[in-house]
Amino acid sequence: MTSDTPHSLSPQDCLVLLMIAVSVSDETVRTSELIKIENQVNTLPIFADYDDSRITQMSSIVFDLFAEEDGLDALFGLMREHLPERLFETAYALACDVAAADGTLREPELRLLEEIRYELALDRLHAAAIERGARARHLTQ
Repeated sequence: MTSDTPHSLSPQDCLVLLMIAVSVSDETVRTSELIKIENQVNTLPIFADYDDSRITQMSSIVFDLFAEEDGLDALFGLMREHLPERLFETAYALACDVAAADGTLREPELRLLEEIRYELALDRLHAAAIERGARARHLTQ
């Protein structure tokens, strides 16, 4: 197995996959969302040793998955296989930040966040706190 195959995903790859998935969920990738993903990868400790050149490969994986009818299920399968449970809340927080980055939560983004909460079995109270934090960080006025 090479590092170019989807089966060799690191936990950080999974976090990037999820952020990209949220960005493309409404079929419009916004600059503010891309900047948010790049900033997260460049500044957060979880990505300290991450090769950010892999972002392009992760984007390709997301686009390939979303071209399939059951692509979202496949994405969540990759999450279950390669993302440790201790990073589930981190994954959701990053997803919320990307969704909130452009100041507007659209219906497809909200549906995907709901699916993420369900798939990662996040506690409702914890998820609400994460969502509130993302909202507070991205207010414009």
